[in-house]
Amino acid sequence: MFPYEETRDQLRAIEEIKKDMEKTRPMDRLLCGDVGYGKTEVAIRAAFKAAIEGKQVAILVPTTILAQQHYETFRERFADYPFNIQVLSRFRSRKEQNETIKGVRAGTVDIVIGTHRLLSQDLVFKDLGLLIVDEEQRFGVTHKEKLKKLKVNVDVLTLTATPIPRTLHMSMLGVRDLSVIETPPENRFPVQTYVVEHSQALVREAIERELARGGQVYYLYNRVQGIQEMAAQISALVPEARVGIGHGQMSEQELEKTILDFLDGEYDVLVSTSIIETGVDIPNVNTLIVHDADKMGLSQLYQLRGRVGRSNRIAYAYFTYQRDKSLTEVAEKRLQSIKEFTELGSGFKIAMRDLSIRGAGNLLGAEQHGFIASVGFDLYSQMLAEEIQKRKVTMLGEEEPEDKKWNTTLDLAIDAYLPPEYIYDSVQKIEIYKKTAAVTTFEEVSELADELLDRFGEPPAAVSNLLAAARLKIYGRTYGIESMNRRGDDVILKFYPQKVKDMALSKLAEVGNQYGRRVQFTQGPDLEIHIKAKGMDDKEMLELLEKFLGSLQPVFKSKGELQDVAK
Repeated sequence: MFPYEETRDQLRAIEEIKKDMEKTRPMDRLLCGDVGYGKTEVAIRAAFKAAIEGKQVAILVPTTILAQQHYETFRERFADYPFNIQVLSRFRSRKEQNETIKGVRAGTVDIVIGTHRLLSQDLVFKDLGLLIVDEEQRFGVTHKEKLKKLKVNVDVLTLTATPIPRTLHMSMLGVRDLSVIETPPENRFPVQTYVVEHSQALVREAIERELARGGQVYYLYNRVQGIQEMAAQISALVPEARVGIGHGQMSEQELEKTILDFLDGEYDVLVSTSIIETGVDIPNVNTLIVHDADKMGLSQLYQLRGRVGRSNRIAYAYFTYQRDKSLTEVAEKRLQSIKEFTELGSGFKIAMRDLSIRGAGNLLGAEQHGFIASVGFDLYSQMLAEEIQKRKVTMLGEEEPEDKKWNTTLDLAIDAYLPPEYIYDSVQKIEIYKKTAAVTTFEEVSELADELLDRFGEPPAAVSNLLAAARLKIYGRTYGIESMNRRGDDVILKFYPQKVKDMALSKLAEVGNQYGRRVQFTQGPDLEIHIKAKGMDDKEMLELLEKFLGSLQPVFKSKGELQDVAK
């Protein structure tokens, strides 16, 4: 009954969600899809699957306008099925709300769509099976604490175009499952985006151009105080434009009438606060002007831009800031990001950029920034990933990945870094350090070496040492080497006791004999191999070490991942 053809990503997301719902453990899936890419349709399929099995469905949305829109959509799509669908928002009278709450308690309401009213203590579900949270980033920490109580043994589907950094980070680490819709609907164009100083000439020209092609305009002024004056200014600037006003302090009847009149074409320009950020789907509106855009968050800017460009027309978005105003560094980064990511399907990239600007926050609790700042993003990610893996091993009985069991400590007293004369830019340096830390195969190290040569020229000794250290770490993970330490003229290799059991010590002796007095063994409680590097410089010492480790592969009884290392 879907009036359009599903995109490839929509079909995949629907399949993933249905499989999750059929599992014994509750679903906790994040559906990340761009504004207007059909997340609601995927949610409709999930709601249908739950309701047809006799379970109740709760759909939590951030605004009354979005609640009303979802209510109409669900009623239209489920018209031929015996589902009782209700909405809880301030658009409903007290009597209607009380009747809905009674129906939810009795189990006669199958699907309830609502704003924060859904989180009230007097609303108790008889048999809740699925909770759908639309635009999670619009809910505060207090709301999320209340949500936790609803989530116990209930399937949860979170829909968002730009997940908050903590949510995205949790999904990337495997704490939550993630589905992404990247395929745009047919005949959809990227929104032309401009970050500019505010001027009357710009506003007049943008509005007149849109009216000339029979379209409508959103003018976002995010303060109720002064919104009447701003509407009057626009009326004076463009006398032929019919200007309407919408904000959250209007009565429900007045606000609903304004939005419906705008939808019916009674107004050309709607001057509003950020209440239009989610849920307003009016294809005829294809110009957006945001006043004081520097005061808004990155995901908020992206959501606002998604209000236009929802048809086959080219749309325009103007993010303006006051003339001669000095922007903060974070505001500049946000505006640069919204300008940079203009192609279709940028929501996920925007969220990733937001993650890098704001940090990931604490995994549990109310803090949005947490202790991550003191340990750094990569170390935090590594610690969290290791802890999650431990829990999977102990609680779910999963096998621990082989390369995670053996962590090698390097202390070789060599210069291994990126000198400023080789890579001057600090951002590029961090990028290369991250890539070096992330390599897991010799092929990846080789590709990184080629990239460095291509981008920055012939690497100096310190950079070559850095790549050699990356290769030694790979050997260490493969062979179960606990540490490689330089003591005077010796390099001492210490193995994990569990890994020593996999070694054929007679073959180890054969390999050692090939190096004469350069290699010696001490076998107490732990196996140690001493590489004698007397008279060698750092380069020669590293070459000897790599050569020796390359010849160790036959010593292990089980086949390692290094087949042709010696070559």
